[in-house]
Amino acid sequence: MAGMSEHAAAGVDTWVSFATSPERYRHWRLEVDGAVATLRLEVAEDQPLFGGAPLKLNSYDLGVDIELHDAVQRLRFEHPQVGCVVLTSGRPKIFCAGANIPMLAAASHRLKVNFCKFTNETRAAIEDATAHSGQTWMCAVNGPAAGGGYELALACEHILLVDDNSSTVALPEVPLLAVLPGTGGLTRLVDKRRVRRDHADVLCTTAEGVRGRRALEWRLVDELAPPSRFGAAVAARAAALAARSDRPRDAAGVVLAPLRRQAGDDGVDYSTVRVALDRAARTATLTVSGPEAPPPESAQAMQALGADYWPLRMARELDDALLHLRFNEPELGCVVLRTEGDAALVAQHDALLLDLANHPTDSAPNQSPRGFRTRPPQIRGGPDHRESVGAPTHHGDWLAREIVLLLARTLRRLEATSRSLVALVEPRSCFAGTLAELLLAADRSYMLDGAGGDGSGDAVLVITDMNFGALPATNGWTRLQAHFAGLEEPVEAVRRRLGEPLRAGEAAALGLVTFTPDDIDWADEVRLALEERASFSADALTGMEASLRFPGPETLETKVLGRLSAWQNWIFQRPNAVGAEGALQRYGSGERPRFDRARV
Repeated sequence: MAGMSEHAAAGVDTWVSFATSPERYRHWRLEVDGAVATLRLEVAEDQPLFGGAPLKLNSYDLGVDIELHDAVQRLRFEHPQVGCVVLTSGRPKIFCAGANIPMLAAASHRLKVNFCKFTNETRAAIEDATAHSGQTWMCAVNGPAAGGGYELALACEHILLVDDNSSTVALPEVPLLAVLPGTGGLTRLVDKRRVRRDHADVLCTTAEGVRGRRALEWRLVDELAPPSRFGAAVAARAAALAARSDRPRDAAGVVLAPLRRQAGDDGVDYSTVRVALDRAARTATLTVSGPEAPPPESAQAMQALGADYWPLRMARELDDALLHLRFNEPELGCVVLRTEGDAALVAQHDALLLDLANHPTDSAPNQSPRGFRTRPPQIRGGPDHRESVGAPTHHGDWLAREIVLLLARTLRRLEATSRSLVALVEPRSCFAGTLAELLLAADRSYMLDGAGGDGSGDAVLVITDMNFGALPATNGWTRLQAHFAGLEEPVEAVRRRLGEPLRAGEAAALGLVTFTPDDIDWADEVRLALEERASFSADALTGMEASLRFPGPETLETKVLGRLSAWQNWIFQRPNAVGAEGALQRYGSGERPRFDRARV
């Protein structure tokens, strides 16, 4: 997984590739048996992604989570018959000890934070599969689950713990490491599982964790089984969860072939995405190419295209490009978002995806149409978190549904990325529907007022039905709602122009773009804006942008990515955690850490 190193920093920070596949997994074993898949964690101790720290006790590093991310995607696309995924350990008497502590202690600050953000997004994808894809994840905890190991279980819908008088669930970060649980454990305890605050407090300050009956009474797990019946209990629960899925039992999956990717010193090229790097200006220009042909005529024709179908190929490439920028190009603080192609073709692909995803097809004969919901149920109401999840929220062709959900997850990764986002709408752009979401996710946008000098015609922006609920932002609103800070009138004004090619003056009047320079001022105004952005503090910009991007309601995802990222950025620089005498540095040495006891 670790490949090129031209721009690698010293120490454990190295060039990271996110390309993998099941036959290359080092740490996971994937087994599929009809409607149930089993994903077993068997961490190879001697194969960390970087650094020399052995991954003992099924502890994980970034390489382990890259494989998990890949497995989550493949289960959704390559195995449509799977209605339940069982996540468990392949090692006896140990589930997972969480993130590898020596790895964290040696990692740079930025790698710690990026690692935690990526693991959070992967766990959110597990919850998304349960909530929207009819692919419910359950966790079979067959030994102690500590820290990130228990947080991995918390991302699953159902937790079954072996009741053997020794296996525990624990979040020991505060007493042992002077940091916080890194992948949403605090939020999932109280917001998702509705654990009482005092019980959560005890769990998070008790290094040895909670076992058996008390874990069940405190809602930390959903079910217990003794070792003699553990396998049978897992199988029975998995079968019951799979039975309520609407996923087709006899459909062929879509193989996620390796991405076509060429990387060099000046950028990365894919088939539909191009990333041009300007290190002197500290910017990356990310250009997405629209489709070159009309959409297929049917679900069967779309299935035949497989991973080459434009929206699926583009979403995978865009996702990989964003991860590449996060981990491998930390100095490039501004991402310029551009598109090129035919806006009408983008709108046609949008229409096909929405029609197939929202309505029954021959491949889904027992399904009834229910539209995409505007807000994902990330924070669950009611007295029992299990009442409101596990069944899909929209029915139709399974592949169209998965493509739309992948587009939504990729756009959420974009807006959670710690980079300034500036969209440029020019002649030959195709900011329409799905690609208009790039503009709506941007921190500011510029649209050329007038025609291009090459006779290409005026720049246009097109809003389609795809912008009204199918691709929710991280806070659960549509990006149009977030763009207008929840005001209904401007959103309805935009809706009245649905499908129309909007020129600069019209887009500005509707409030869809920030500035509309003419061709005389365009180059200078854009250049000055990017130069000014590059002159600001990267830390201040990260805090400002994250605060401004998510107005309105909160979801579990905004709490985890927003609040936790802010705390991690602070705590991971405090001497109590990372100083020479801090808890991360002294963990496992036999020496107790020395703390500055002042509260600030």
